[in-house]
Amino acid sequence: MKHMLITAAVACLSVFQLSAQEEAPTSADWLLRIEEAQKAAADRGLPILMVFSGSDWCRPCIQMKQEIWDNPAFIEYARESLVLLQLDFPARKKNQLSPEQTAHNEALAEQYNSKGEFPTAVLIGRDGKEIAHFGFNPSMSAEGYVDYLKAQITQ
Repeated sequence: MKHMLITAAVACLSVFQLSAQEEAPTSADWLLRIEEAQKAAADRGLPILMVFSGSDWCRPCIQMKQEIWDNPAFIEYARESLVLLQLDFPARKKNQLSPEQTAHNEALAEQYNSKGEFPTAVLIGRDGKEIAHFGFNPSMSAEGYVDYLKAQITQ
C-alpha cells in the first residue's frame, strides 16, 4: 500500500512537471540554413529573424542569448510569429563549424551584416527584404524586444 502511494505521488509530480514545462518553453527552435528558414517562412507565412553571433567570444552575443533569446517571453512569441535562423561565427577550434556552414554564414553576413557587427539581428520578410536591423541594447528587456519586433512586422 505504501509503495502504491509513493508511485502515485511520483506519477502525479511527473505529470505536473510536464505540464509546467509545456507552459514555459525553455528553448526556441533555431534553424541553421537559409533554405530551411525560407521554406518554413513560406509554409507558415512568417518573417525570418536572422541572428549573427560569436557564441564563444562575443560577450554581448552571449548576454543577448541569455537575456533575450533564451527568455520565455521571447521564446513564446517566436514560436508563433517568427522563423529563427542562427548564424554563428565561433572562434575556438573546438566550436568550429563545418566548412559548408561557415561558407553559408559568411555569404549571408556579406548580404545582411556587411559591417561585421556582433551581435546583429536582421528581420526579413519572406521575400528576403530587410524589415529591421538591430543589435543588443542591455537596457531593453525580452518583452521590449518582442514589442519592437511586433511593431516592425505590423508596419
